Amino acid sequence: MPNTRSAAKRVRQAERRRLRNKMYRSRVRTAIKRVRQATTPEQRQEALRRAMSLLDRAAAKGIFHRNKSRRLKSRLCAFVQKLETAGR
Repeated sequence: MPNTRSAAKRVRQAERRRLRNKMYRSRVRTAIKRVRQATTPEQRQEALRRAMSLLDRAAAKGIFHRNKSRRLKSRLCAFVQKLETAGR
C-alpha cells in the first residue's frame, strides 16, 4: 500500500506499463508463431517481415533487450532459410 501520493502515482504508472508491455510481448510471440506455422514461402516471408518489425519496435521501446531481439530475429531467419534451402 503506497504511503504517499507520488508512490500511488508510481503504482498506477507501473500497472499501465505492465499491461502495455504484456500486449507487445504477446504480439511478438504471436508473430513468431505465425512465421513457424506459415505453409507457403510467400506467407512465411510476409510473416517474417512483420515479426522483424515487431521485434525492432519492442527493442526500441525497451520491452525486450536489444540483444534478445537480435537473437530472436537471427533464429527466425535461420529457420526460414533452412526451410527455403530444403524446399529446393
